[in-house]
Amino acid sequence: MSENERISGSCAAELTPGPLKKTIVMVGMMGAGKTAVGRALAARLDAPFLDSDHEIEAAANMSIPEIFERDGEPFFRAKETQVISRLLEEERGVLSTGGGAFLADVNRAVIAEKGVAVWLQADLEVLWNRVKHKDTRPLLRTADPRATLAGLYDKRVPLYAKADVIVKSDGQVSIEGMVDRVLEALRARPDVVDFN
Repeated sequence: MSENERISGSCAAELTPGPLKKTIVMVGMMGAGKTAVGRALAARLDAPFLDSDHEIEAAANMSIPEIFERDGEPFFRAKETQVISRLLEEERGVLSTGGGAFLADVNRAVIAEKGVAVWLQADLEVLWNRVKHKDTRPLLRTADPRATLAGLYDKRVPLYAKADVIVKSDGQVSIEGMVDRVLEALRARPDVVDFN
């Protein structure tokens, strides 16, 4: 695995990316912006946007919270692995994954083989401010959701840190600004995308 490239926020608006050579896989905590930034990044790259949670919901014809309630988290994680493997095999694009996806060894291995993992690194306060008013996160349906989020954060950050590229998501820039940060970080990865 390549050494992590860290970027704090220089502007990459002048970058003109070429076609993707590998799928860019957005990883990180719930609320980090994986879907919003991933969708905007795909648009900038003129590449397909893929969302593993959406694909799981479509296949099951039920929402993620409903899958958790009916079948449990282990079942969901097994489906998640199948979907991520299939999406990485089928086409190159920008793939947004659920917050727990990158924790599994099997998922990290297939992402490392077929794509490049980009961790949107946000601190706990930024994440809490983004998710506290939403009831769509099954893992936060607890008596103390903030404490639950903090526990998940502490457990997951060391695994997210294994991502190929780390991009700070501090809540201070727009979605387009985050796309700029991701592209700037990817300049060091000609195996993923060339810049003209």
